[in-house]
Amino acid sequence: MFDAAIAPSVDLDAYFARIGYAGPREPTLETLRAICQKHPDAIPFENLDVLLGRGISIVPADIDAKLLSAGRGGYCFEQNGLLKRVLKALGFTVQSLMARVWWMKPPEAPTRARSHMILKVTIDGKDWLADAGFGGCVLTAPLDLFSDEIQATPNGAFRIEPAAPEMGGERLVLADLSGKWAPLYQVALGPWDDVDYEPANFFTYTHPSSHFTWSMTVGRTTPTARYALKNNRLTHRDATGALVEQRDLSVEELEAVLRDVIGLPVEPEWRAVLEKVVGWGTSA
Repeated sequence: MFDAAIAPSVDLDAYFARIGYAGPREPTLETLRAICQKHPDAIPFENLDVLLGRGISIVPADIDAKLLSAGRGGYCFEQNGLLKRVLKALGFTVQSLMARVWWMKPPEAPTRARSHMILKVTIDGKDWLADAGFGGCVLTAPLDLFSDEIQATPNGAFRIEPAAPEMGGERLVLADLSGKWAPLYQVALGPWDDVDYEPANFFTYTHPSSHFTWSMTVGRTTPTARYALKNNRLTHRDATGALVEQRDLSVEELEAVLRDVIGLPVEPEWRAVLEKVVGWGTSA
């Protein structure tokens, strides 16, 4: 049971103010579901700092300064690193896991390195997958990690099936995209320590094969919509996943969408990057 006398490793009041949550703080499935829905709405997915050459720190104090104090977003190591500390401070049993991303992988492309941080949350003996850091297809509800059934969420249906037998019991997460099941990532079930994510994070923001180093990826998921930016292309889907709008943006439009739709505090220094992004288009 959570001991309120023990200082948490995160400012819970600041986090809950950031995501707009005022509900119970007991480590229950209902609390987890509420947090998983509100987090991606309030804290966008984004890799602007990579393109700005600033690098990505996953030191907790740096994550909190960026995501809680500065109103910024981040990618999986930042998002799920923060979420893990929040859940542990609330008294949840949480393990960090690692996944191999299959999302949008061309069939002929080589196998990708494991580079996606996710969380396993155990409640009353059942294991749930929580993930606040998967861009435009982020989970907005925890998923039963060992159920093969279709699982509904506020933003579409998912299912988790066994990976290939030689994968040692790993689990493959898939999303329903307008009636077609698309693989997101394959979950390795062994726990990772926080220090294990340092080299994976370094690879993600520096290696030329990491798409974060040469394309802009931004996303926000609300209770009624998913918004995604791939460079200057805006894709807007409703809560069912149906396409509402898709169009290319000018620099001025891109700034407006980042500020008014995604909810990021656009900085003057971003202008040069956004000009490049418009030049790259969707071919990057």
